[in-house]
Amino acid sequence: MPIPAAGYPLTAALSPRVQIVETTDSTNADVVAAVAADPAGWPPLSLLVTDDQRAGRGRLDRTWTAPAGTALAVSVVVDAGRVPMEMRGWIPLAAGAAMARAVESRLSGHGSKAELKWPNDVLVDGGKICGILAEAVPGSLDTVVVGAGVNTRMTRADLPVSTATSFAAIGIDVDDDALLADYVKALAEFLATLSSGDVARVHRDIEKLCATVGREVSVSLPDGTTLHGRAERLDAEGRLVVESGTIQTVVAAGDVVHVR
Repeated sequence: MPIPAAGYPLTAALSPRVQIVETTDSTNADVVAAVAADPAGWPPLSLLVTDDQRAGRGRLDRTWTAPAGTALAVSVVVDAGRVPMEMRGWIPLAAGAAMARAVESRLSGHGSKAELKWPNDVLVDGGKICGILAEAVPGSLDTVVVGAGVNTRMTRADLPVSTATSFAAIGIDVDDDALLADYVKALAEFLATLSSGDVARVHRDIEKLCATVGREVSVSLPDGTTLHGRAERLDAEGRLVVESGTIQTVVAAGDVVHVR
């Protein structure tokens, strides 16, 4: 499905700037550069969107690619300056939770369920449908660009790994504009709650969406070691608390696998 001729009117009603490009290497790289060059031109909740991203990036510097027209890539400008410094670690999780809510709203009547895998992947029935990457704009402590890649029209044959899924793979012809509008609305709501200082509410809402909590997990840590245990909870900063025997480890960054 090509970019709609009408653009994204539902999303534009919620965002001060919706810029559409036919193709790009990376929406995040484009928006980070654009905000650095012209901050006033990219106010909070401005976004760049395409259905043909050629060199997307994920967490841990992984590359992310998809056949043209099969996935939606969107990057949104976030004003982190309104969020207390000690709460900013929740921003990527809030983006993941916002996308989980947006995806869930498109699943109505299909018997599937959207959940968050810590820290910010979105799963449908256990398969990854969306990944998220948050990046600070160089030279600014207060502006973050949050990129998301959603598998929309990717067939099962095109899915990059067996653990991935897409709207098409579960039989849904998704409305891209409605999906993006739901995402921007939910993200704005999470950010407003964080800005108000109500981290307890954000903590509660995100933990409810998080499929990782309560699961046996294997976590590949940045130092190359692997942690095995039960994901007990999220702490006050959004970090994952993993219990292994009598030892609890607080994980700030890592690659999580849900052990079946």
